[in-house]
Amino acid sequence: MNLLRTKSIEQSIADADEPGRKLKRSLSTWDLMIMGVAVAVGAGIFSVGAKAAANFAGPAVTLSFAIAAVTCALAIMCYAEFATAIPVAGSAYVFTYATMGELLAWIIGWNLILELFTAAAVIAKYWGIYLSKVFALTGLDVPPAISLGGVDLYWGAFLIVAIFTVLLVLGTKLSARVGNIFTLIKIAVVLFVIVVGFTYVKFENYTPFVPAAEPTAGNGAADVLKQSFFGFLTGAAPAQYGTMGIFAGAALVFFAFIGFDVVATSAEEVKNPQKTLPRGIFGGLALVTLLYILVSLALTGMVSYTQLAEAKSPTLTTAFEAVGDTSAAKVIAFGSLVGLTTVIMVLLMGLSRVVLAMSRDGLLPRALSKTSDKHSTPARLQIICGAAVALVAGLTNVDLLEEMINIGTLSAFVVVSLGILVLRRKRPDLKPAFRVPFGKVVPIVSAVLCLYLMTNLAVETWIFFGFWLVLGLAIYFAYGQRHSRLNERFAEANASVNGTPAATGTPGSSVEPADEDELSRT
Repeated sequence: MNLLRTKSIEQSIADADEPGRKLKRSLSTWDLMIMGVAVAVGAGIFSVGAKAAANFAGPAVTLSFAIAAVTCALAIMCYAEFATAIPVAGSAYVFTYATMGELLAWIIGWNLILELFTAAAVIAKYWGIYLSKVFALTGLDVPPAISLGGVDLYWGAFLIVAIFTVLLVLGTKLSARVGNIFTLIKIAVVLFVIVVGFTYVKFENYTPFVPAAEPTAGNGAADVLKQSFFGFLTGAAPAQYGTMGIFAGAALVFFAFIGFDVVATSAEEVKNPQKTLPRGIFGGLALVTLLYILVSLALTGMVSYTQLAEAKSPTLTTAFEAVGDTSAAKVIAFGSLVGLTTVIMVLLMGLSRVVLAMSRDGLLPRALSKTSDKHSTPARLQIICGAAVALVAGLTNVDLLEEMINIGTLSAFVVVSLGILVLRRKRPDLKPAFRVPFGKVVPIVSAVLCLYLMTNLAVETWIFFGFWLVLGLAIYFAYGQRHSRLNERFAEANASVNGTPAATGTPGSSVEPADEDELSRT
């Protein structure tokens, strides 16, 4: 049992062309750029910055956004180099399989499923809640949930997930066109909020820019579970603000940048991926970072961070209400609803593409990787993913697991960053269209920053993450390892070397001579 066996890049590209499991290349640079903005700019732009300012960083939340953006940019450089070298669906999972072996690839794929599934479910639930708020602003009383047998059913989550599941089944390009319209609308809303917000700015609210650290008042063990893992490891008492608060804020607002690794999962559906992927990803990241920083500056300039901290769940609406502009609440509510709409679409697509890549390799049931003849989309898989997200979002308290989204993303970022160093050592013959600058420095700094941000997440998040990893390893050893197509190829290659007949494998998994050479080297 070779847990470190790797899958060659050539084989990954060949598997992407397998009849009945192919995706159609239809996305342009503009589509990718808008996709990045679509998944990153959601309701979080109106809430996550306020929470980070109120509870962690104060006015220095702007620095928190900058740190998160730089961390994301460094990691995304590594993604771009990988994606131009291996332009197939699966993102970090595929990259890890080609460099660090099957077991770690499974863990990363499993973490991506955690990230994308949890994010889609959480945001679908919030979408339904914001829809009810929009109805309330128009004078209609439509509750976000209805009670069925004592269980609260969030009907909005079912509605929005069903709509985008159908669109994604009908075609990626069609979904992108619908997403483009919604994204342009929400950019306009965000710009409106920024412009209006700056008219209320008072510069005294920016001081102190970095508030002095102060201990949090809590209740013992529960407080420890809520503190950062780094603080727990170093024995520091639970605290907020100060320099550590800036990094804790960065770990929280990193949630706002998770979309760009999702964009990389669409590599197999991009026209001319060597040029299109880097341009689309970096263009979207630059626009999103600018919007976030402007919103955070407007927010912390409108009201003091202490005033935000007094609110139970501070948002940008809290700031506008504090300055007496209640009419802005309608614009923010509408913007939040539109913002969440496209996020759900991209997350649902990314989730299905990761599962598609893992099922192609046999680590999950192969039947999941079949694509439709008419639309060249994984229709069956997309429907399964949509149904699972809708059920969890509509029937459970999934929002308790929000931070699991960040830890899943950051763990993938760490491995992809280090994977670039392995790729260059193993395959110096590759000449990807985009190459991370400054040699080994950027990948190493990226990995260290991502790992550090992971340690700034709460202790309870790490506990949940540990349980998730144990569950994933159990599934891998019970199913994935035995059904892996690479495992079958190893068996066939060994059998041909030893002159003994190999066990019958999955149809289409025969080993070409070049593959045998690759297997013997791994």
